[in-house]
Amino acid sequence: MKERLSVYLDPQVMRSLIDYARRRGKSKSLVAEAAIASFLSRHTERLERHVRISVEALALFVRFWLMATPALPEQNQATARAKGAERYQAFVDALGRRLSKGTSLLREVSLDLPAAGESDLGGGLAQGDRES
Repeated sequence: MKERLSVYLDPQVMRSLIDYARRRGKSKSLVAEAAIASFLSRHTERLERHVRISVEALALFVRFWLMATPALPEQNQATARAKGAERYQAFVDALGRRLSKGTSLLREVSLDLPAAGESDLGGGLAQGDRES
C-alpha cells in the first residue's frame, strides 16, 4: 500500500509535470515518485562519493605520515606528546574555521578524477602506493 503525500508545486513545475506525464501516458503521481526516487538516489551517490574521498584522503595522509615520521628516542617522547597535543588543538581550530567558512576539500577535488593508471599527486606516490 502506497502512502499519500501532499505537495505544493510552482505552477510552471506543475505544468511541466502534467505535460511530461501526458506525453508518457503515465500518472502525475508515478512521474513524481520516479523523480523523487531519482533525486534521492543521486543524493545518496554524492554522499557515498564524499565518504570515499574522505576515507582516501585520511588513508593517504596516514600513509605519508607513517613513512615520513621517524621514531623518537625515549627521552624526547614526553616533549613530543606535549607538542603533538598543541598541534592537534591548532588542527582542530583550523578545521573549525574552515568548516564555518564552508570551505571543502570536496569542492577542491575535481569531479574528473585521474583515470586508472595515472599518477596520484603528480607522480608523488611510489609504484606500490598506487591503487590497483
